[in-house]
Amino acid sequence: MTAQVLDGKGLAGRIEHSLRDEVETFAGMFGRRPRLVVVLVGDMAASASYVKSKAAAATRVGIDSDVIAVPETATTAELVALVQAIAADQHGPADGILVQLPLPRHVDAVAVLDAVPPDRDVDGFHPENAGLLSQGRPRFIPCTAAGVQRMLIDAAIPTAGKHVVIVGRSDIVGKPLALLLAQRPPAGCPTDGGCDATVTICHSRSGDIGHFTRQADIVVAAVGRPRLITADMVRPGATVIDVGINRVDGKLIGDVDYGPVAEKAAWISPVPGGVGPMTVAMLIANTLLAAELRMKR
Repeated sequence: MTAQVLDGKGLAGRIEHSLRDEVETFAGMFGRRPRLVVVLVGDMAASASYVKSKAAAATRVGIDSDVIAVPETATTAELVALVQAIAADQHGPADGILVQLPLPRHVDAVAVLDAVPPDRDVDGFHPENAGLLSQGRPRFIPCTAAGVQRMLIDAAIPTAGKHVVIVGRSDIVGKPLALLLAQRPPAGCPTDGGCDATVTICHSRSGDIGHFTRQADIVVAAVGRPRLITADMVRPGATVIDVGINRVDGKLIGDVDYGPVAEKAAWISPVPGGVGPMTVAMLIANTLLAAELRMKR
């Protein structure tokens, strides 16, 4: 068996194509394009690269984007004040506000993220948006979690009644993805729709992670540990989604030992070219949604 590849890059391209038409409609109705403002703290090469890819995607669909770069020495109070100023449109209209993570260690990241108004929180990290998601009525879904769910739906991989094991319990991926996949199907969703799953979350204190992943129909690896998920940890015919991004010997690899696992799984997402492009596409979709919600007020 050789796994079919979950082509996140190709799917993200199709999503962007559909978003272009929606952005044109928005601009025609309101006389301006949606606008995303990104706060970039410090000069980490990885963060700068991520921000560049987000700005490029925004440009491709016709969304305006600006990056406000601040020095690594910025304090929590200064960053909170900056986010509040952006929210007050002192730096131009801001439909979506994104604070690029990680922040320097001396900064209280929670305080800075909480300063982003929940109706501009296109990353989906504000506690109000997290609460809405937990109640099954999401507004902005964290982009990586939304991207994983969309990949499963696009490939028609069933989740209803299936066992999903998520390795990683972060607020960015693990927890929101568990809520998404376990939720009841919303009105009008496809027959399966990436929901109704039985979800297990594993983490660093779970002991023998392989004991859980070998039971899974779908394994999602999201811990940032290169090649953590090996072939002996995956049941034949499983779907394996790799959220991890690790740089090893100058190359990007995931949390999954790709080659051997691909010989055993039915579906697998690559790194790069899998979940990463989908995360960006979902961010752009959230930005358009934020602009639409803002203009309806």
